[in-house]
Amino acid sequence: MKPCRFHPEALAEADEAAAFYKEQQPGLETRFLEALNDTISRISRNPLIYRRIEGEVRKCRILRFPYGAIYRVSNDHIEIIAVMHLRQRPGYWKSRT
Repeated sequence: MKPCRFHPEALAEADEAAAFYKEQQPGLETRFLEALNDTISRISRNPLIYRRIEGEVRKCRILRFPYGAIYRVSNDHIEIIAVMHLRQRPGYWKSRT
């Protein structure tokens, strides 16, 4: 398993999404963060099975939420480039690669 590192903006996106879900319903932010952690675990176990979306950048859906983890694999780690809402602003993360 390769370790995962978050781009600072990806970490901020995860925090923003959790804050949004907390406002919607108590405890929903916890479920979102658990789903994100599950996604990160799935990626780190087998990073190359998820679909390439551009060059070496891949996407893995966050189950039960309209988000995806956008990432790339290097020799020693996985970089989470974005925690992206799948229905808003596609491609905004490309400047981070």
